[in-house]
Formats: sequence, structure tokens, C-alpha cells
Amino acid sequence: MDYSKHGTIKKQKKIRSSIPKAKHKVSFNIFRVVVFCLIALLVMGVAAGVGGFKGIIDSAPDITAEDVIPQGYKSFIYDKDGNLLTQLYQPETNRIYVDIEEIPEVLQNAFIAVEDERFWAHNGIDPKGIVRAFFVGVTSGDFSEGASTITQQLLKLNVFGGGNEENLLLKFKRKFQEQYLALELEKKMSKEEILEAYLNTINLGASTYGVEAASQRYFGKSCSEVNASEAAVLASIAKSPTYYDPITYPEENKDRRDLTLGNMLDQGYLTQEEYDTAMADDVYTRIAEHAETTSDTQQIFTYYEDAAIRQVLEDLEEKLGYTEEQAINKLYGGGLRVYLAQ
Repeated sequence: MDYSKHGTIKKQKKIRSSIPKAKHKVSFNIFRVVVFCLIALLVMGVAAGVGGFKGIIDSAPDITAEDVIPQGYKSFIYDKDGNLLTQLYQPETNRIYVDIEEIPEVLQNAFIAVEDERFWAHNGIDPKGIVRAFFVGVTSGDFSEGASTITQQLLKLNVFGGGNEENLLLKFKRKFQEQYLALELEKKMSKEEILEAYLNTINLGASTYGVEAASQRYFGKSCSEVNASEAAVLASIAKSPTYYDPITYPEENKDRRDLTLGNMLDQGYLTQEEYDTAMADDVYTRIAEHAETTSDTQQIFTYYEDAAIRQVLEDLEEKLGYTEEQAINKLYGGGLRVYLAQ
């Protein structure tokens, strides 16, 4: 051991020089521990997220093509010569099913133009629409911009009961399941079949469901006869059947109709001449005039019609084994056609 002055000074310098090294080593070890913990937390978070997402997907309902076909149709009573006497329906069964071949292209295109412009190209979900809606929400603070495809809307209406969730968590769960099932549904159904089911399902205001019942309600004619302006009116209702009702809120519907027609022009569904003609159409006067001649008040049946209705209900119960409630639901929502001897 060197106990000289020189040796002591040398030893002190060595001790002082080792202190920073020790501190550096401790700091480095702490840093490594922190990084390791962060990585571990990240891995656990990703694993939990993947597991949670898989759980949401696994809990999605099993569906077939039949599950997205709308239920509930109005019934009709005719006289012996086939003349329509009256119609029977409940609030949510005012629907008349029509095949896609009976729905003109201009009406199909109106809905596609305003609700899902990439309908024919996507596989059930629209990534471009999702990204657009996200950036619109971030830049404006308003996340109401829709990104749901027609396929997703069909699932929302007929599988998820309209999507009126109690909280945001349940809404996100339904959205994830909706997107997953949209991809699966497009493997089972053609685009035409999906569009047909959607156009017969959609709530179009004034207690009408589907394009046929709505066309008869607003224009007094079949959907197969509508022009571009009328098609855009119907398509414009879909976003909000109450707010865009063309009878109650014609100005609001007109604003969206004009947007729909503009989309149809931009997407190549209308020529400039067809667009100009549709924009100049005084369709809302016709709607108002037709509304004056119709009424949603309770119908008054003749004695004969009332007796026939009671007989049909009795036959459903006695001959087919229906309960009273089932018989009423069948007559007022089963799409029956009853021909009288009168």
C-alpha cells in the first residue's frame, strides 16, 4: 500500500473518477428497465386489443342472406273483379316488396350516388370513406360524417335493430361487428341482391318502408315510373326520414335532393341535360297536391269489408292454428292478398 502523499492523491482521484461512472451505469440500468417496461406494456396493450377485437368479432351473430331480407308487408283486399278496395298494415309494415328488375336504374343510382358512391367497387366496407370521415371529424370537430356502406346500413337495420345503442362503447362494438359482417355478407350475396334488400328495407318517412310504398305515398305511382327528380327526392329521405320528409319539410328535402342530383351528375349517372331537367322539375307541388288527396287517418271499412276481415282472422286461427295475435300480425303485416266475392 502506498501511503505517501502522492499515493493518497492518486487514490482520491481514482475514487472521484469512478463515481460518475457508477452514476452513469445506474442511470443506464434505470433507462433499460423503463424501456423494457414500456415495451412490455405496449405488447400487453396490443395483445389485449387483439384479444378484445377477436372477442367482439367472435360474438357477432351468425347470419345468412335470409337474415337481411326485410320483414313486414301490407296486405290488400280486392273485389271479385280484382279492383283494390283497401290496404291493411301496421305502423312498420307499410311495405310492398319489389324485385330489383322493377326498380329503375335512375332510382338505384340516386341512392348509390348519395349514400355509397363506391358501392359497386368495395367489398362491404369503404376504406376511403372511413378515412374521409375521420379527417372531416378531426378538422371540424364534428364526427357525424357517415362512412357506412349500403351493405353496412342493411345489416344495421335488419340485424342490429337500427343501431340505437345506449352508450358509445356499445356503438363501437356494433360498428366493428357490422364491418366484419359486411365483408362476410358480400361473399354470400350479389351486389344486386344486397341493393334489392336495402331498397325494400329503408324507412322513407310518412310511415312508409321501401321505395315502392314511398313512391305510392308521395307520387301516387309505382317506383318503376319515377323520373330523376322524384328518384332524388326518395333517396334524400334516407338520411333522416323525419327531417327530410318531402311533405312536412319540402325545403330541407329540396336542399338534399339538389345535392343528390349533383352527385348523380358528377358520378356519371346523369347527363347535363337530364340534370338540368330534373333541377327544374316542380316536384314538390305535385307531392303537396297528392298529399291533400290522401290521409293517414284510420280507415273506415264498409260492413262487408269488416265482416271479411273478421272471417280471415277466424280462418287463420281455426284452419291454420294461429293465435289471435299471430293472426292479426299476419293479416296486417304478412303481405296477404284477399279477394272478396262482392
